[in-house]
Amino acid sequence: MIEIIPTVVPNSLSEINEVSERYSSFASFFHIDAADGIFAPNTTWLPSEGDRLPKDYSYEVHLMVSDPHAVGLAFAKAGAHTLIGHIEAFGNAKKAKRAFEEWKNEGAHKVGVGMLLQTPLEEIEPYLPFVDFVLFMTIARIGVQGIPFDERGIARIAEFRSTHPNVALAVDGGVSEENIADLVRAGATRFGVGSAISKSADPSGAYARLRKCAEGV
Repeated sequence: MIEIIPTVVPNSLSEINEVSERYSSFASFFHIDAADGIFAPNTTWLPSEGDRLPKDYSYEVHLMVSDPHAVGLAFAKAGAHTLIGHIEAFGNAKKAKRAFEEWKNEGAHKVGVGMLLQTPLEEIEPYLPFVDFVLFMTIARIGVQGIPFDERGIARIAEFRSTHPNVALAVDGGVSEENIADLVRAGATRFGVGSAISKSADPSGAYARLRKCAEGV
């Protein structure tokens, strides 16, 4: 099943609610980019003790942070449905497995592991037994929305899919009407979409066109 998940890059908790309400006519599940200025060059809102994500919607959080374990716990306590940590930040699968277990103990329903475009595919192997999906970055640099799509991502996804036919694959970075069909053909089914929706004069129409392109494969 194709999932198209609008992205929020929040400067505040209230902004998450504002964007969710703006998109509520066509989506109820949202992708939050979380950045700490270290792992990714930009910074976003990160939850403090007592913060709670809006209850009317569900959220997955992409942890582009140097300490995914601690930040993931904070988001789990705030009500995040799904958490995604990067293998480059964890450093090894043992640390990731411990973090994922704690996230789920705090209420997270699903966990995913992310991988930068430059990271060799074989480095993801130790993480596969305990994740719900793998997130492929399809931009050369991470951070703010609008960084151009990198065509190398399509071949990486296709290569991984050829040897791992049963692993759910997600994509983040530059997804648009021009490339989403190619990404589906390569093997991805889950898409975090930022500027293709947020920069459109008609976000609902942009979402519908993306879904049509993806489901027409």
